[in-house]
Amino acid sequence: MEKTIAVIKELKKGSFIIIDDIPCKVDDVSVTKSGKHGHAKARVDAIGLLDGRRRSLVKTADENVDVPIILKKKAQVLAIAGDKVQLMDTADYTMLELEIPEELKGKLNSGEEVSYYELAGIKTLKPLK
Repeated sequence: MEKTIAVIKELKKGSFIIIDDIPCKVDDVSVTKSGKHGHAKARVDAIGLLDGRRRSLVKTADENVDVPIILKKKAQVLAIAGDKVQLMDTADYTMLELEIPEELKGKLNSGEEVSYYELAGIKTLKPLK
């Protein structure tokens, strides 16, 4: 999985983070004040992008964390067969077949351009919430 590094206290709601090797979207970040002899702590609550499960992470506020690199690509719809759609990437002309998410069923038409996401080697039509 492609990733970069960020400081945990600089994360904001809606940004992305990797917790337990799972890419997640940050739901809440809270930073406590440092004590007399300690460091400030940061707690990150996040939701997994691929499985929808809640995850939490607690570290010192100055520590680095991994942030996934999410690629948004464009493709043209070639054919629709049942619950699958056949796409051709408009940049490198590769062919791929993806599952149609529930919210897009009946809304895709052959010949139109759609966006898909590539994350951790997984390609999906579903918008990353």
